[in-house]
Amino acid sequence: MNDIIYQSAAALASSIRRKEISSTELTRACIQRIEKVNPIVNAMVITNFERAEQRAFEADAALAKGENWGPLHGVPFTVKDSLEAEGLPCACGTLGRKNFMPAQDAAQVNRLRGAGGILLGKTNTPELCLAFETDNLVTGKTNNPYDPARSSGGSSGGEAAIIASGGSPLGLGSDAGGSIRFPAHCCGIAGIKPTTGRLSRAGHFIPPGGMIDRLWQAGPMSRFVEDLILAMPILMGEDPVDTTVVPMPLRMADETELKGLRAAWYLDNGVKTPTPEIQSSVKQAIEALSEEGVILEEARPDCFGPEGQIWLDLLGADSGELVEQVLAQCGTQEPHTLIHQLLKDSRQRTRTANQVHALLFQWDAYRQSMAAFMQRYDLIISPACALPAVEHGTTFQEEIFAAFSYTIAYNLTGWPGVVVRCGETKTGLPIGVQIVARPWREDAALRAALAVENALGGWKKPAGLPD
Repeated sequence: MNDIIYQSAAALASSIRRKEISSTELTRACIQRIEKVNPIVNAMVITNFERAEQRAFEADAALAKGENWGPLHGVPFTVKDSLEAEGLPCACGTLGRKNFMPAQDAAQVNRLRGAGGILLGKTNTPELCLAFETDNLVTGKTNNPYDPARSSGGSSGGEAAIIASGGSPLGLGSDAGGSIRFPAHCCGIAGIKPTTGRLSRAGHFIPPGGMIDRLWQAGPMSRFVEDLILAMPILMGEDPVDTTVVPMPLRMADETELKGLRAAWYLDNGVKTPTPEIQSSVKQAIEALSEEGVILEEARPDCFGPEGQIWLDLLGADSGELVEQVLAQCGTQEPHTLIHQLLKDSRQRTRTANQVHALLFQWDAYRQSMAAFMQRYDLIISPACALPAVEHGTTFQEEIFAAFSYTIAYNLTGWPGVVVRCGETKTGLPIGVQIVARPWREDAALRAALAVENALGGWKKPAGLPD
């Protein structure tokens, strides 16, 4: 029975439908796994176990009567604690919200439940989701399942850690600078940041809107690429609250042919050189795609370099006033050290109205240059980060922050990007490859990620965790 917790959500859903396992058995197995590993990783911070077991019992009873709730009938899932879920607190890592109780589900939580999924609980995030590591004053720091001395990444670090540890087969995160893709890299799982405008963000805290609205998206996370493919049609669709959602049809990855697609690849973006182990692992992924008939060319956009500065300037253009207002509205009087560091940086980035206007033009010029480059390609293959999982408390150091430029670039463009494990360091830390596609072509990125996973093995059970 222990083996079922490591299966894909797609395989589990199929087994439940065929009555080879019950939802009750699976849900209890996931709960037992969480109770075993969470003291080590501190990933799950809000549990919904009693209600989940009851819902699993109802799922089994419904199936016995011939009812099918949807493609996730009876399959457990988890969500990042920035996404609201009816009946569960939503602190988003800030003290003023630790007792906040939302009245309804976020759009994406609602859609997973509507597809038959069973919510196990919520996972850790940095305060207000504003860091590349997961630590806050409400629930503490989340450890990497492969090395507790290191971070699981951020801001969806709790989600990545519990999925990698076998506690949940499927989850939800959000990504404004790499917050799905960087934790996926750190924890050796798969994650996708969809095209800007693809998925609703209603019910996420901090909510959509403002100058940086185009930077971020919600998206699914899992151990296996097939589950990202399963989740995307469930999650997409227009929303009356988040009116930025574009009703663009979703092409299916299993109908996408890799042979003949053109892909640019680079191992070094010219901002921060990845470690030799990362370069070697990403090169293996590139070779795997070549075997699938992808036409590969070593090339990188000429505009690379200022993405980290543009991103920080966008976040800090108001000298941190928005963050301070959100903290005040929440009633948070003592922010975490990571927020203090962000505010300190933001106060040094004060901009006049004319300078903000110029910054927005700089962002548009960057996007236009990237779009011109992408006219020649269907995909871009690169490292997900220049470093493997880093030590706790180090992500604001200048030389480490530069490593995040690999994901930040594609938040500025709004393009879809998938990260999947393609190797590991000598010490066993996972290494992910990033596969980016043209806008609305999530199918191409997912199909390529599936090929890499099949060739190189994908997720690997953390050796240091108990069985």
